[in-house]
Order: sequence, then structure tokens, then C-alpha cells
Amino acid sequence: MRIGAAALAGGIFGIVGTLCFLVAFSTDYWLVARENCGSFLQPTKITPTQDKDANRTEIQLDEAATTSRPIVHHEGFFWRCMFAAEPSTEAVLATFFTNQPGFKMCIHGYLFPLPVALGEVPDPIYDATAVFRGFWTVLIIVGLVFALTGGLLLVCGAPFISNKLYKLGGAFFIAAACLFLFMLLLFVLWMEVVDVKRYVLQERGESCPDAEVSVLYGLSFMVAVAGIPLEVLSGLLFMLVGHALLARR
Repeated sequence: MRIGAAALAGGIFGIVGTLCFLVAFSTDYWLVARENCGSFLQPTKITPTQDKDANRTEIQLDEAATTSRPIVHHEGFFWRCMFAAEPSTEAVLATFFTNQPGFKMCIHGYLFPLPVALGEVPDPIYDATAVFRGFWTVLIIVGLVFALTGGLLLVCGAPFISNKLYKLGGAFFIAAACLFLFMLLLFVLWMEVVDVKRYVLQERGESCPDAEVSVLYGLSFMVAVAGIPLEVLSGLLFMLVGHALLARR
């Protein structure tokens, strides 16, 4: 009975922890920034013409076609996006789906979190420390593979047939948590040491060197942090279940 309860608890923790890793990996809210550099192009409006002879439409620009509202950036492994936000809205709150505008500009993240050459190589904004991307990418992908492999091994080990599969599955969960922890430490190191203001503004920074930029950890980062203790606890529980099954023989 105790073994079954421990396995059930470990399964719940493992599933939730793995889901946290998947959500963090697939969403683009690791870095959230707010800046006031320049203007932001707004979408055009399509309005009907006043021509009585033909029922046509024409494209008209919005008033001034730009806005002086602050710009909010959010990005992750896949996408880097920016949009104009309300001045009174906090940066993290502005990234909620209910608060985001209908229009925002997005480009591929390309193995976030360091900039790539946007023009010809060598590009003036290219950062030679971009090799850091490789470690970040390998850690997050291998961590996900370990978490999913651990879950698969535990499914194959049910119902309490192989103690080795339970031990191995628990070890994979713990290894996945360690990889994500190391990746998060690298991310924090990047946030605190690298010139993130230059990274956020990229090419536009040359036109407004005095721009105010505030950088925050996004919701994807927080979800990844929440998944680490869940994976560790799940791995420990399954390793204990494996030892208990071995002791019963």
C-alpha cells in the first residue's frame, strides 16, 4: 500500500514537473523587457472608399502610423516578439494573453538567449560570446529528453514489475532536473552579467543611447523553476520505490 502511494505521488510530481519543462520550452516568455526607444509601427486600417461607382477598399494609415507608447519585448527559444503596451501596465502583466494587442512584431529567436548576426557577417552587433547559445540549447533539449525518457521507463515498469526500471526512471528525472537547474543558472548569469540592454535594443540602440530599459524574468522562466523540485522529488520517490521492490524479493 505504501509503495503504491509513493509511486502514485511520484507519478503526479513527475508528470507536473515534465509539463512545466515542456511549457517553459515551448513558450516565449523567458525574458521580458520594457523600453522607450523610438516609435513602433502600427498596423494599417482598411477602410471603404467613398467612390460611388465602384465598391472598393483602400488602405489608410492610422493616425501618425506610430505610437510613443513603451515597447514590451518577450522572447524564448523559438520567437522574439515586441509590441506597444499601455504606459500603466507592468511589463510581465502586459505579456498575458488577455493584455496583449492584436498586432505584434515577431522574428525567430534562433537559439535564444544571445543575439545573432542580423546582417552580413561580421555584423557590428554580433556577440562573440554567442557560443553560450550552444550550451543553453543542449541543456534544455537533453533535459527534456531525460524527463520524457524517465516517464517512459516508469510506464514500462508498472505495475511494480521491475525495480531496475523504477530506479532508472527516477535517475532520469533527477538528471533532467539537474540539467534544467544548470541551464537556469547559466540564464541567470547571462541576465546579470551580459549587457542585456544592448541585446534588447540591438540595432535600434544606436539611435537612442539614453533609452530606459527594464529587464525582468518572464513566466516561462518561473515555470521552469517550479518544475525542478517536482522532478527531483519524483525521482527520489521512484528510486525509493525501486529499493522497496528489491527488498520485498
